[in-house]
Amino acid sequence: MKRIFCPKCDNQLAFDETKYTRGKVLVFVCPSCGHQFKIRLGMKKVRTEEGEEKEIKEPDLSCGYITVIENQFGYKQKFPLVMGDNLIGRRNRDTDGVNVAIITSDPSVDRKHCIISVKEDKRGKLIYTLRDFPSITGTFLGNVLLRDKEQVQISEDAVVTIGATTFILHTIPEK
Repeated sequence: MKRIFCPKCDNQLAFDETKYTRGKVLVFVCPSCGHQFKIRLGMKKVRTEEGEEKEIKEPDLSCGYITVIENQFGYKQKFPLVMGDNLIGRRNRDTDGVNVAIITSDPSVDRKHCIISVKEDKRGKLIYTLRDFPSITGTFLGNVLLRDKEQVQISEDAVVTIGATTFILHTIPEK
C-alpha cells in the first residue's frame, strides 16, 4: 500500500500501487476536504528555490539511509540521508526544517527529535554521528540513553529508538 497526502488539508490516503504501471497519472479526491489532485506513480516533483518544478525519479541513497520499523503507530518507511545534519522528527504540517519527517501517530516522537550528521573523513569515508535534538523522551542508541549534548559515532545496522519508534541506519559500502 502506498500512502499519499492531500496537498490542501494534509489528510493521508492509501491505495494499492501494484495495480498500476510506473509513470501512470492517478487522480484523487480527498474525502476530508474534497480537494482534487493528481500524482504520477514512481515520480516526484519538487519545487526549487527559483520556483521551478524539478522531477525526482529515485531517492539518492549515496549517503546512506534509515529504515523506520513498523509498529502500532506507523508503517515501515525508508528515508535517504544527505551530507551534513539530518534532522529527524515526527511529520507535522507545521514542522519546518526537518529533513527526515517520520509519518507516525506516536506522541512520544518530537517534531524535532534527533540529528544524524553525515561527514566525510580525510580518506573519503563517510562518518555518521547521532545526537539528541534535545527531545522530551530522549534518544536511545541500542538500549543506552544519550546524555544531553552527547554525540556518538554510529555505524551500519545501528538501532536508534525515539519515543516508541525505532529505526536502523544503513550506510553505503566502502569503495
